[in-house]
Amino acid sequence: MLSFVSQSLWSLIVFGTVSIIVLVVASNVAVGKLTGLAGYFRLSTTFMGVTVVSLATSIPEISAHFTASFGILSGALDYEVSSAVVLGANIGSDVVQQTLIMAIVILIAGKLHFKRYFLWKTMLPMIITTLMCIVLGIDGQFSRVDGLILFGSFIGYMYYLYVDERKHYKEEDHGFDETGETPEGIPQNAKEATRDGIISLLALLITVGSAMVALQVTEVVVAETGIGGSLIGVLTLGIASALPELITAVSGVRHGDSGIPLGTLVGSNITNPLVAIGGGAIISTYWVPRPLVYWDLPWETITGALLWIILWVNKGKMGRWGAYYLIALYFIYIGLRMVFFSVD
Repeated sequence: MLSFVSQSLWSLIVFGTVSIIVLVVASNVAVGKLTGLAGYFRLSTTFMGVTVVSLATSIPEISAHFTASFGILSGALDYEVSSAVVLGANIGSDVVQQTLIMAIVILIAGKLHFKRYFLWKTMLPMIITTLMCIVLGIDGQFSRVDGLILFGSFIGYMYYLYVDERKHYKEEDHGFDETGETPEGIPQNAKEATRDGIISLLALLITVGSAMVALQVTEVVVAETGIGGSLIGVLTLGIASALPELITAVSGVRHGDSGIPLGTLVGSNITNPLVAIGGGAIISTYWVPRPLVYWDLPWETITGALLWIILWVNKGKMGRWGAYYLIALYFIYIGLRMVFFSVD
């Protein structure tokens, strides 16, 4: 498929970059429409962030995993390289969200306030999810049983959140006011909701296609350069696939709503491992590179735990100094990763 650009490493890099851009743009379209649909069905902003929006913004990771898994299953993609790339992108995206993107959102907002119940209900499960990935992947493989455990945990967690949402439902959380007018971006009727659903589906199909191209390009680049597939996933696809979360979170802050950015950033760190890794492992199983188990996942766990402790001690508040701390953590993570774990 890529034979017409495989003669030049630079042409491969350009082609791969374009495919990543298309992936992000298409996923952003899907995110916008799915967010509107969530409002149409009257879901609170925090619930939207943790569930529907985090699931939508995780489309690049999910698409990349499912595309890679079917490619591995059919023999079109290399088992170890593709596994390393998508796992690196997934975990790299989570670290980016916990540190760099969270910091950017805090700097734009000036400060953020996390409610205590949010720390217990979402951030603690986020940390537990990462620990699960370490335990299940320490043997060097995510088996189909491991995938069922991860994916099943996501379904159970979503059910818990839905039941809890029904108990604390507030109409004003959706952006509706006393006039009863439908907020901008939310379908006015069933016809518009159906239209947005179709647009979302088309955007998802484009996302899947661009993810397949990006994966094949990355596979060739790994073979040409000798750089570890998981490191390429962390540095490129991991950052690119976290852009929907950044855009959605910043948009929420600008509208004066912290529920969506907080819910999206934390919720995506739950969705990515449970749905993307879990679902992909069910399809094809994955080879797990040692750097992911001994560096990336532990770093993600420690970062999440430190963030949780800081917020708990500060009664859920984080300002600009906290943002600078998160930025420093990200660059320390990337720097040490490149020095000590550049090869899988």
